[in-house]
Amino acid sequence: MKKPANPKTLATFKGPLLLVGAGKMGQAMLDGWLARGLAPKKSAVIDPQPAKTVKALTRRGVALNPKKASEAAAIVIAVKPQTAPDVVPALAASVGKNTLVVSIMAGRTLDFLAERLPKGTAIVRAMPNTPAAIGRGITVAVGNKNVSAKQRKLAADLLAAIGTVEWVTDEKLMDAVTAVSGSGPAYVFLLAETMAQAGVAAGLPAPLAAKLARETVAGSGELLHRSTLDAATLRQNVTSPGGTTAAALAVLMGPGGFEPLFEKAIAAATQRGRELAG
Repeated sequence: MKKPANPKTLATFKGPLLLVGAGKMGQAMLDGWLARGLAPKKSAVIDPQPAKTVKALTRRGVALNPKKASEAAAIVIAVKPQTAPDVVPALAASVGKNTLVVSIMAGRTLDFLAERLPKGTAIVRAMPNTPAAIGRGITVAVGNKNVSAKQRKLAADLLAAIGTVEWVTDEKLMDAVTAVSGSGPAYVFLLAETMAQAGVAAGLPAPLAAKLARETVAGSGELLHRSTLDAATLRQNVTSPGGTTAAALAVLMGPGGFEPLFEKAIAAATQRGRELAG
């Protein structure tokens, strides 16, 4: 089994840390940072319409919408990408020569950010996914040439608050990353949805079909997460020759099945990511 992450990795962070955008992903990150030892008084949140749960953190010392900009050790941008042209330039006053900027905005490139921030800013672009809400996400990150080894470690610690972190050196891969893991939860949810519908078509009561599909997908995902075996081996282990699973897989893995469909789906999502990035 995989070892749990160290819950105190941010206890020694000197701050201050500025979170820009406290939606579901932003708040998941903030909750993770606090759980990992970040002192609330070292953090501030900028959000024009913060949720009640975010407002409640002010009682612990988290600053909300500070009136005066101050230099931050790290800035995490978690706003919707369409708001970036207005939001990013306004952060310049909080960027010092040693400030690390981490963006989790889909489609917004390192160059886009660099053009709107002070020259020489250390920037990391990252793509998490929605299981981050329960600390089980996976994030892929890429940094620009200004990111030092120390800043890269800080970025990894900040992103690890919502799950596993992987790095790439070629930013062009981020569109494919978005297509596979960023959009991936929707594919899994579609699988559960479609399995339930097929179960109803086979005669199962709708509530039972939905529960069977949900628990099967969730349980199989957890088994895959804990196992040292790869997905193909796990599939083969539950497939008896000539059995019911083999009959179903003959359809799913046949012409027009999962493999060509997913290749087309990932390619379409990758291309759309490139288009959104301009």
